[in-house]
Amino acid sequence: MAFPANTFAGARFAILGLGRNGLPAARALRAMGADTVLWDDGATARAAAEAEGFSVVDLATGDFAFDALVLSPGIPHILPSPHPVAARAIALGVPVLSDAELLYQAVRRAGSQARFAGITGTNGKSTTTALLAHILTEAGMPVAAGGNLGTAALSLPLLPDDGIYVLEMSSYMLERIATLRFNTAAMLNLSPDHLDRHGNMSGYAHVKRNIFARQTGDDVAVVGIDDALSMAMADALAKEAATVIRISGAHAATGTVALPGAHNAQNAAAARAMARAFGVDDSTIARGIATFPGLLHRQSRVGIHDGIVFINDSKATNADATARALGCYERIVWIAGGIQKAGGIAMLAEFFPRILHAELIGRDGPAFAETLAAHEVPHHLAGSLEAAVPAAYERAKALGASVVLLSPACASLDQFSGFEARGDRFADLVAALDEPHAHNGRAA
Repeated sequence: MAFPANTFAGARFAILGLGRNGLPAARALRAMGADTVLWDDGATARAAAEAEGFSVVDLATGDFAFDALVLSPGIPHILPSPHPVAARAIALGVPVLSDAELLYQAVRRAGSQARFAGITGTNGKSTTTALLAHILTEAGMPVAAGGNLGTAALSLPLLPDDGIYVLEMSSYMLERIATLRFNTAAMLNLSPDHLDRHGNMSGYAHVKRNIFARQTGDDVAVVGIDDALSMAMADALAKEAATVIRISGAHAATGTVALPGAHNAQNAAAARAMARAFGVDDSTIARGIATFPGLLHRQSRVGIHDGIVFINDSKATNADATARALGCYERIVWIAGGIQKAGGIAMLAEFFPRILHAELIGRDGPAFAETLAAHEVPHHLAGSLEAAVPAAYERAKALGASVVLLSPACASLDQFSGFEARGDRFADLVAALDEPHAHNGRAA
């Protein structure tokens, strides 16, 4: 169902950054009757917006009489240094908002009482978002899922009063909400990530806690307690209005191929608690978990050669995410590397005995090699994924490994446009190997 054409009639928005979030937000706001002025630092993006009839004006100069600046998540407005347009908005008292905030405002302006579920955390939020949406769909509820995962927030349809929006919320998005209230919210875990944007772990945790802002006694806060910072957050929230449900993946398993490991047990526990809060019965929840197909690039099985399983975990862009994958398998040939996060892979030392050999790629492959050498883990600087995949296959056959695992513990932008492109290339290379059983696809 479309939003009324007068939802934002009389409102005026500046939109900075015309990528995955910005241009869809501009289209949606225009369709809802708002006046929009757009800018992107890239000429190609500006030209694309102009071709759609948008007003494209340098927001660093001239008039700035706007109701809000809609800022794409990747553009900073505080740390490490604010974009000049964001700094201008702050100086003039113009709110800096995410598209998720404007979705909430649009839903309420349209008169719908649809409920909102929000999921955040350093790792697992995409899987939990997709799993919860799958369970709610199994229950026959009107559902729209998106945000940081999949469909941009303002591209989601208007839901009726009994509908539920399931939004993956990054820390970047949570910095920029003002009225958005989640009826049910989950914070899964905290480990070092995006510290350039949040200053330190305390700042990062503070932003993540925004997912529980404005909750009332009718709402539910779901918090993972498998790390100390999250446990402290749960204890603090217990003194506030919402009902707090603590979840853990320790010593548990989901029992499904698409959700391996303790981390996915925590994800399933979060989705279960949130679904129950929306009134879904346990048998429907169990069916939803059992039929969940999994997500691409998150421990997806993409091929089997000579009994060796090839796992695409390209979404693991930090060491904590890779730890979750390494903990799921024995006798691994590991493919890793790219642009490392703070701390590198030193925290993975407890999993090194599982690694029979490592093939290292990307800019920081040599740094990973130093850590592995210090722990006497056999490794090779393959450099590229094209070299690493066939080399890993040969190593796995020679060493009797059961799994070749792409779990890079790194960002991908040194060699790819994103983790999706990296994972897709891995799947293609696996499919090109000489064993006939290789296949592309989602998690089995």
